[in-house]
Amino acid sequence: MVTVKPFQAYRPKKGMESTIAALPYDVYNRAEAKEVVLKNPKSFLAIDRAETSFDDSVDTYDPRVYAKAAEMLKNAMDTGDFVQDEKPMYYIYALTMKGRCQHGIVACASIDDYVNGIIKKHENTREDKEIDRIHHVDTCSAQTGPIFLTYRSNDRLKAVTDKVIATAAEADFTSEDGIRHQVWKIEDAADIEEVTGAFGGMDALYIADGHHRCASAVKVGLKRRAEDPAPSPEKEYNYFLSVIFPEEELKILDYNRVVRDLNGHTPDQVLEEIEKNFYVKYCSDFKIAPRQKGQFSCCVDHKWYLYQIMEDRIPNDPVKSLDVSLLQDYVLEPVFGIKDPRTDSRIDFVGGIRGVGELEKRCRADGKVAFAMYPTSITELLDVADAGMLMPPKSTWFEPKLRSGLFVHVI
Repeated sequence: MVTVKPFQAYRPKKGMESTIAALPYDVYNRAEAKEVVLKNPKSFLAIDRAETSFDDSVDTYDPRVYAKAAEMLKNAMDTGDFVQDEKPMYYIYALTMKGRCQHGIVACASIDDYVNGIIKKHENTREDKEIDRIHHVDTCSAQTGPIFLTYRSNDRLKAVTDKVIATAAEADFTSEDGIRHQVWKIEDAADIEEVTGAFGGMDALYIADGHHRCASAVKVGLKRRAEDPAPSPEKEYNYFLSVIFPEEELKILDYNRVVRDLNGHTPDQVLEEIEKNFYVKYCSDFKIAPRQKGQFSCCVDHKWYLYQIMEDRIPNDPVKSLDVSLLQDYVLEPVFGIKDPRTDSRIDFVGGIRGVGELEKRCRADGKVAFAMYPTSITELLDVADAGMLMPPKSTWFEPKLRSGLFVHVI
């Protein structure tokens, strides 16, 4: 049984939503984050990446950085840039990109559901990446970046969503990247009860994006519970900020690979090795994108090749049969010697939002070979999670990205 609950969010003052809302903290390097904040000091990125308030001599993970984030968040609440709603409720957060809209229910999910595997993950986390957000959440006493969760289709939740979005939105703006963002309140008592009950009838939720943020929020909650002389399941540290979307509205983009050297091979030798397990479907001087599962396209020596996996090379396994696994097991490791793509500095990953043309640019710059992948499907993601298995790193790229700063959960 899934446990979610409504909460009293702090939200941007009416009319300030577009100014405050920011892309997730981890899509920027330090220089990029500083530039964003310089142009827009009200951007929530100033709080999410508080090192932008210091010169570069101050380390990103210095305790002063987290203290500054807490100070800025409190100041934004005290001055009225953020206003807390009068009672606990759910919200709907809709994002529309190129005509496709996805509607998520904003709620607090249970840290115990994560610990007990009711909230299922599909990738591992790295402790070094968790530590930063642990310090940020703990010092700010607030969760500011929502976890992107998904659920299998549910008619009860669809009925509530359809009812609420037929009314006027609380917030409605289009960000610089052309994404439309809309927020509605779910404040009717009967609707709140229905949402709670609908989730309560589910066997599982699934992390779509934000594994490290989720693990960090859970660890802070467990720490606070252990330190609390009077712990209670009602206290806010037992829950983490989430936006929960139905599977049928989500779209996963390709997550492509660039390799910086040919591991001592010539381009012809690379192609010969690939053709031991893949058929060549097409060759061109112009960029090619894969068209179906089991295909990838490869740019090497200024030419593009489209490959299809040989049928008898596909394992009967939900992870090993993923396209990213086939590339890793039949190409990246045996041909290029890349055993662990998480740690090998010779491989880089390029989100599909940048297009196949970006791979061609990289091959002219710092890469020797690029691979354009066919996107992992949401069904594959859920099946892997249900099997209690994990995907290879960088298997999924979700768009559009949830904005931080539209909802703050104080713990």
